[in-house]
Amino acid sequence: MSFVNRDTKEIHCKIVYYGPSLGGKTTNLQWVYHKAVSEDKSELVSLPGDVDRTLFFDFLPIDIGEIRGFRTRFHLFTVPGQVVFEPSRKLILKGLDGIIFVADSQAERMEENLQSLADLEKNLKLQGYDIADLPLVFQYNKRDLPNALPVAELRSSLNRFNAPDFEGTAREGTGVFESLKTVSKSIITVLKGGEIY
Repeated sequence: MSFVNRDTKEIHCKIVYYGPSLGGKTTNLQWVYHKAVSEDKSELVSLPGDVDRTLFFDFLPIDIGEIRGFRTRFHLFTVPGQVVFEPSRKLILKGLDGIIFVADSQAERMEENLQSLADLEKNLKLQGYDIADLPLVFQYNKRDLPNALPVAELRSSLNRFNAPDFEGTAREGTGVFESLKTVSKSIITVLKGGEIY
């Protein structure tokens, strides 16, 4: 849930990048960080793990606009994808406003995509969220690889929520900002429909 700072006239929103280990979540966040033109962004913080890392930073986008006189600041987080980091994933999901599910398009990673999505749904339920009620975007990453599954197959296997989805190659920036802008706009739509508390 968004946090309102009346002193700074800002609404703080949390977007979480979720998906299987080594699927492209970190690459997405690094791309956004290095390409974001906002001078009003924090440092990119990395909490290293054995294989995956948790990354986060926040920034104030220029083109989103204000909501009832409040600016919107987005806090972007990745979750560690490995199963052993489930407690970390649960913690990072607390207070979220939107999710970008980064799926690995490689055929041999489909089972991990499905496990990660089931894990996401379970962890959201434990915190009182319904995935169908949250701003959600799917990004089918690694589209440049020769063993990438057809998008139609990824969509039918993963996106039963009919959420917006994008093809991506995060290391080249393809689909990165499209995914972020879409989930951000969905969050703004939710905020505009609610009250500033």
